[in-house]
Amino acid sequence: MPHVREHVLDGTHGTLAVRQWPHPAPRCLALLAHGYGEHAGRYGELAARLTGHGAAVYAPDHAGHGRSAGERVLIEDFEDVVTDVHTVADSARAAHPGLPLVLVGHSMGGLIAARYAQRYGDELSALVLSGPVIGAWELPGRLLALEEIPDVPVSPSALSRDPAVGAAYAADPLVWHGPMKRPTLEAFARTLDTVDRSGDVHGLPLLWLHGDDDRLVPLPGSRAGVERLSGGRHTGRIFPGARHEVFHETCKEEVFAELLAFLDRVLPR
Repeated sequence: MPHVREHVLDGTHGTLAVRQWPHPAPRCLALLAHGYGEHAGRYGELAARLTGHGAAVYAPDHAGHGRSAGERVLIEDFEDVVTDVHTVADSARAAHPGLPLVLVGHSMGGLIAARYAQRYGDELSALVLSGPVIGAWELPGRLLALEEIPDVPVSPSALSRDPAVGAAYAADPLVWHGPMKRPTLEAFARTLDTVDRSGDVHGLPLLWLHGDDDRLVPLPGSRAGVERLSGGRHTGRIFPGARHEVFHETCKEEVFAELLAFLDRVLPR
């Protein structure tokens, strides 16, 4: 694994903990947006593949997640989270001016990344969405219809066919293992609608990665959202049997190969 550095930035709701996997002479910058309830530290292997391919990698813990400030998993407005990610991007560009920027978003991070591309797409060279919460995701509506949000955490077995992934997730003290919170669900619903109504990303190269056995963010709902976001112009790869976290799946070598080949096609040499 490459050496990881950590620093803090001022975010919209307090301090943001940011991990950085440096490269001595990067050819691009990669910005990672993690999913709900987790943290950027779970993306060390992805960062290693990217730094090995010439990227300097930056990844914040979103507000209320990991080592960043805020009530745990409370997000009242995803626009603020997008602004935080943009703050990290500005910091990365200041350290490495002139390099192309790639944004990789997983799950909730895919929703954040999609909205980021709508707001700041002219600053991106490529967008990668992994199991993205985009399009028709029914969970917020189902839970908000209930009088009380049930205390049902994410099932570790839904993440990957590799049992070690679920075991590490279950034992991780920086992962949230409690119930979802109503304001966060309401913010999900609003932002899904905002992304749906805010148009496509005007030809920005987009790679969509998804497992066809994703039980947390089902494939059909994401497909509809990706089609709208990309205007039908995207590269998609669906992995048979894979669950939600394709970067942690038993087929991860295929996933990494797909990602790196895409970057080679769309980034300037």
